[in-house]
Amino acid sequence: MVMFLFLVVALAVVVAAVTLAVVGGGEGGGPLPEAAPERMHDPLPPDRPLARADVEDVRFPLAVRGYRMADVDDVLGRLGAELAERDARIADLESALAGARAAAAHVRLAKPEQEDQR
Repeated sequence: MVMFLFLVVALAVVVAAVTLAVVGGGEGGGPLPEAAPERMHDPLPPDRPLARADVEDVRFPLAVRGYRMADVDDVLGRLGAELAERDARIADLESALAGARAAAAHVRLAKPEQEDQR
């Protein structure tokens, strides 16, 4: 019975000490400070287009249930915008190349006709 009473008193002392530490009865003079949320250490460079190494180096900080959705959304949005920009640039260059090829073919076809007229 004495051992049981000792354990109950010890448990009450531990619970009181933890409660005082969390509430602010300890040396800090206040409650525990808020932990700053973890953010990406090396975000994607905003001043230049992304390179393959930039994408391979992306590391997301862990959150309570996986990754921070805001960080993942930011990276995916940036990648999507750059891919759309590159696709548009490729389409422009392909159409310019097709136009140049058509003009070159037209010049080649027109040259023999001019030589036949002489």
